Amino acid sequence: MNLKGRSFLTLKDFTAEEIEYLLDLAAKLKADKKKGITGNSLKGKNIALIFEKPSTRTRCSFTIGCIDEGGHPEYLGKDDIQLGHKESVEDTARVLGRMFDGIEFRGFLQENVEKLAKYSGVPVWNGLTDDYHPTQILADMLTLREQFGQIKGLNFVFAGDGRNNMANSLMIGCTKLGVNCTILAPKALWPREDLVELCREYAKESGASLTITDDVEAVKGADCIYTDVWCSMGEEDKAAERVALLRPYQVNKELLDKTGKEKTVVLHCLPAVKGNEITEDVFEANADVIFDEAENRMHTIKAVMVATLGETE
Repeated sequence: MNLKGRSFLTLKDFTAEEIEYLLDLAAKLKADKKKGITGNSLKGKNIALIFEKPSTRTRCSFTIGCIDEGGHPEYLGKDDIQLGHKESVEDTARVLGRMFDGIEFRGFLQENVEKLAKYSGVPVWNGLTDDYHPTQILADMLTLREQFGQIKGLNFVFAGDGRNNMANSLMIGCTKLGVNCTILAPKALWPREDLVELCREYAKESGASLTITDDVEAVKGADCIYTDVWCSMGEEDKAAERVALLRPYQVNKELLDKTGKEKTVVLHCLPAVKGNEITEDVFEANADVIFDEAENRMHTIKAVMVATLGETE
């Protein structure tokens, strides 16, 4: 499958087959790395890493993934580059596109990552925006595949803020890949109706179901319960209000008992605020798989760079 030259801005742009291909490639690259084998597919490539928002996993994943494959990563933090302030995003994109072979962007506006892709002329990868976090979903799906052997037909529940970038992206990824997806959130924090409608179309195609509900009993039969912080970066002023609204959706022992299943995997994209969206005991009981998920960020991000920019596979 040829994804050369493609940008990775949202999973909406990729077919189920293309997403599966990236997961297969990530699994291969992970197995190779465990054997001490790295590649040269990014040899001679320079990659710009633009970070308006700080990051642990995304920054480390792009940096290590790039170096493992022989490329050179250049970190550009918010004090190094003034995207859209001193210079328009379009002009910055045209400059960077002449100097770099690929660009990662982690920041606020989805339109900025889209402008970078439109004007730079090189592959651009979304390391997180306010709307979407597609590289995280690849890591999540790889982790589920490792846990269950396959992902189609699994019952997946996201508990928390149903409007955030993680809920949006998980809804897209699950419905494209045939995973039955439930967004469990208070009505005030349900996802946008237009995105729900789009994901219902994906679900029809893949044979999955999509449920949006505020009823915690919806976790019955869940193979995976997923949660994320209740306040995203930049929303700290809403913390008290969010905590009050989301407290009934905390991932705790009581919620897990409602699944009625012997094995329910708990995932978290990290960083976690233990005591808010997840209790410390549930987090620690699932720590091994949560940190597999964190590690898988690196392998899946490497796969995206290799598939869209690499010279060889």
